[in-house]
Amino acid sequence: MTKPTYDKYYKEKNYFGEPYLGLVEFFKEYEPKGKVLDLGCGQGRDALFLGRLGYTVKGIDISKVGLDQMNQIANNENLKVIGEVGDVYTYPISSEYDLVLLDSMLHFYKSDIKKETNFIKRVASELKVGGVLCNFMIKGAKREKHLKSILKDIEADWKILSDNYTDYPEADSQFHMYIIKKIRGENMDSL
Repeated sequence: MTKPTYDKYYKEKNYFGEPYLGLVEFFKEYEPKGKVLDLGCGQGRDALFLGRLGYTVKGIDISKVGLDQMNQIANNENLKVIGEVGDVYTYPISSEYDLVLLDSMLHFYKSDIKKETNFIKRVASELKVGGVLCNFMIKGAKREKHLKSILKDIEADWKILSDNYTDYPEADSQFHMYIIKKIRGENMDSL
């Protein structure tokens, strides 16, 4: 594994700021407060917030610097949050996870489109029936359409829980919230 580029940014505490308002509202209201897999968790902006709400969270990231910061805060606050160094693109989505969070993981830039397309296909396919996929990505009609077309091709039925936008004040931009629940998978009964 190469040295993560984010390590230099994570020397600054809370580099990416606070969770999006839309993410906060969704997870406060969502029940039950189950197990979350936060892929690309960084310093734990979302994972720590979710832990404070009562979720059990496992965060995966390539940056040991960010994970050490998150793990220290979680330990100090006795949160059910743990971070582990790993490759988000290959980390298995086991049936223990009720929700999978992808915050700013997908951009679908020309140079990354194949890798990210394969990534979201794998995550969506491995997600258990009844599991929730929470994707937050910068607003853009083309990338949103691409994401939805990928998920439409997965042999599963989805219930849309959120297809909205939320502000990200730190970046002065909006993010697309696409949160879906897998209600039927290949060769499986519906919930």
